[in-house]
Amino acid sequence: MSSESKAVALELHLKSCSNVTCLGVRPNFSDYSPDQAAMIREAPRIYYPSTFYADVFAAMGKPIFPSIHTYRFVQDKVKQSALFEILDIPRPRTRTFYGRHRKEKILRHFSYPFVAKIARGSALGRGVYLIESGSDLDEYCDLTKIAYIQQYLPVDRDIRVVVIGGRMAHAYWRIAAPGEFRSNLGCGGSVSLDPIPDAACELALNTALRCGWDDVGIDICMWQDRLYVLEANMKYGRAGFVSAGIDYFKMMEDKIRNGEI
Repeated sequence: MSSESKAVALELHLKSCSNVTCLGVRPNFSDYSPDQAAMIREAPRIYYPSTFYADVFAAMGKPIFPSIHTYRFVQDKVKQSALFEILDIPRPRTRTFYGRHRKEKILRHFSYPFVAKIARGSALGRGVYLIESGSDLDEYCDLTKIAYIQQYLPVDRDIRVVVIGGRMAHAYWRIAAPGEFRSNLGCGGSVSLDPIPDAACELALNTALRCGWDDVGIDICMWQDRLYVLEANMKYGRAGFVSAGIDYFKMMEDKIRNGEI
């Protein structure tokens, strides 16, 4: 990238980056001005094109960041779980259940307590439930037609490893609040910058690379001396960067300038 040119993005994710022009997402391409349309057509890469345009640009061979695979797995725990299983990535025992007899099927495979999640569209700890009784299970099944059930590992913290452009950008512990089984910061969790085991960073990086995800927060926990991948978050928060004194936007400016992404 020349000193005068700017990268082109559609979503406003990088709006605070001095070397990026964010045009916004317009479902009708004709709503972009002629100059904006030309910028999009001529840009060597489009950053954060949105789920809508990611497929469009991928079909026409236009390079994008994040990758098309990153967009295709965003907030879809069912697809993530299938990919983890095929790749034999270590994770808590997980199954998906459908149909009217979900509760009976679940209880044939899991004993209380276990974790139940809203399979698609949930984030920030919302849509995650600790199921400890039949009434808990009834309430959960009333919320969703897809039951996404995961083995409960009684830990009070997990590790968030952020991978950007095939490299680890940051890693930190998330500590659950007292009485809370979720470590999400939106659920009262806190950031700890205690050292992260090298094996956890390696697992996260390996998972991201094998899955084709180049902008992702991989959540990992340790239970009985084993590491498990819990899930992947393509829409991760930046509080961990703030706690570590990392200027996220300056970091992304540098990655774009250096051709890392």
